[in-house]
Order: sequence, then structure tokens, then C-alpha cells
Amino acid sequence: MGSGRDWFCEDPKQQLVWAAATSETLRVLEGKWKIVIIVQLFAAKVPLRFSELEKRIEGVNQKMLIQQLKELEKDGIVTRTVYPQVPPKVEYALSEMGVALGPSIEALIDWALARREVMGVASADVAG
Repeated sequence: MGSGRDWFCEDPKQQLVWAAATSETLRVLEGKWKIVIIVQLFAAKVPLRFSELEKRIEGVNQKMLIQQLKELEKDGIVTRTVYPQVPPKVEYALSEMGVALGPSIEALIDWALARREVMGVASADVAG
């Protein structure tokens, strides 16, 4: 997906395209829990049931988790699979577009760790 972008491009129209794409991405990922959900689904490597996601994400309430999952599903980042059984079984997984976020999420983690080092912030100071 990377394009070897020429950041020294002086074409204002191209710069606006990049700004719009960045804004769109941030809109899709905005929300306190969306990136946390995505990271948990990456870490699990298998689809997770709602209750498993809820256990993995400390501090999120059911209503917020449902809302964030619905938005991620609507935006094509997460898939929701309902199994016709009693009691109902629902699993969440990253879609192809969600998996494609992997390098970007890794870059964000690397950036955050580098920033912590530069700012002199210990990992424990920002964990919560």
C-alpha cells in the first residue's frame, strides 16, 4: 500500500489530497477504544467473542464497546460473524482493510516509544 511518497511535492492539490486522506483515516480511527480494539484483535490472531474483547480491554463498558465495534464494522475495519445457535455466538475479527492497518499501527507504536524516550516519559507513566 505504501507509495514511496515524495514529501517535497509542491503541488498544492496533491497536498490537499494527502490531508483529506489523513483526515479520513483519523475520523475512522477516532474514539478512545477503536485503536485498543484493533490492537487486541491483532494480538489475538483469531476472532474474539464480545466477552473476550470486553475482558481484554480494561475500563471499557459494554455500551461503548458495542458502539465502537459497530462503527469499526460500518467503516470496514472489523467483521462480525453471528453463529445461529443458542445461546447466540458472535465473533469479531479484523477485515482485510483492518489487517492492512498493521504497518500503520506498528509505525504508531514505534513513534510513541521513540517519543517517550525523547520526552523522558517512563512506560508506566502512560500505561493508564
